[in-house]
Formats: sequence, structure tokens, C-alpha cells
Amino acid sequence: MVLAFVLLSPGGRPAPCRLLYARSFGPPPHDRLLRKEQLLAVARQVSSHCHLQHASSGRPPASPLPEDPSPLHAAPGGLFHLPPGDPFPGRATVTWLAAPSVALALVCEAHENLTLAEGTLRLLAGRLTALLRPHGPGLLLRPEAADLVLDRLLPHGQLLFLSRPFLHAVERDGGGKAAR
Repeated sequence: MVLAFVLLSPGGRPAPCRLLYARSFGPPPHDRLLRKEQLLAVARQVSSHCHLQHASSGRPPASPLPEDPSPLHAAPGGLFHLPPGDPFPGRATVTWLAAPSVALALVCEAHENLTLAEGTLRLLAGRLTALLRPHGPGLLLRPEAADLVLDRLLPHGQLLFLSRPFLHAVERDGGGKAAR
């Protein structure tokens, strides 16, 4: 099961990472402020991994947002483990993907199928970057549209084996309305 989804702007030297959107799955937290801090802690770790990956690649900075989300299938990413209690009660694995100027991450239970999680994350990246709009120095996301995409492709935090016919059916039944 997926514990959380995080979308962030990794920031740079002068600017810290910024949480653009986060969603927890499972029972509602008793302390919403604590959950927000937990997700921000994950976002900071993802941001650090993005910066390390980018620094080691030697590539110049990318454009703010790709016009075509299809290059995301080759976007760099990775995974790392969170020990129990840091910040979730049990051991968790974070799979992340660094698209230009944004990063996405799924926090999964330790026993989750990571290949399926990475495929789902790449699919979500394509759908969600279409919803991002540049605004001044930052990015904005319509949360209700992101919720709709997550409800369709990651219902209740459950990873699905998503076939192409299933995806076409989701878009036909209203999943494509999110981008409008």
C-alpha cells in the first residue's frame, strides 16, 4: 500500500524546497500538523536526492516545465528507505522521480512492489505535470484536479496494474477532465 504521495519543487541554493501537493492514504491522522511535518520531511529528503542526482549528472538546468510530458518516461529517479519512526511508524520505501523543476514521490510500505510503484509514479508524473502551471517564480497545481487523478489511478493508496485499455477507459470516463 502507498502511504503518501508528495509533489514538490526541489528549490535551489537560495530557496528551500516547497511542497506543492501532498496526500496521505490510510486512516486519517490524529494530528494533522504532525502529518504535514512528516510529509515535509519526506519532501526535504527527496529534494536532497534530486540535488545529488543532478549534481552528479553534470547536465545543465532544464526548462521549468516540459511542453510535452512524454519525456518523463526517461526522467531520472530513484528510491531510498526510511527507517521506522523517521517519519512514519514502520519501515517505508520512497520512490521518486525528478521532472524539470518538480519532483514526485510515493512513500510505500516496505513490502510493496517497487517496480509497480515506479511505473505508477511515472504515469502520475505525466498526468500531473499537465496540471501544473507556471506562476511568477513558482508553480501552481489545482488540488481538486490532482485529487481526481490520484483517486482514479491510486484508489485508497492501492497500486494497480494499469493496462493501456484501462487507462483509455479512465480517460473516457472522466479522468481526462482533470486536465481541463
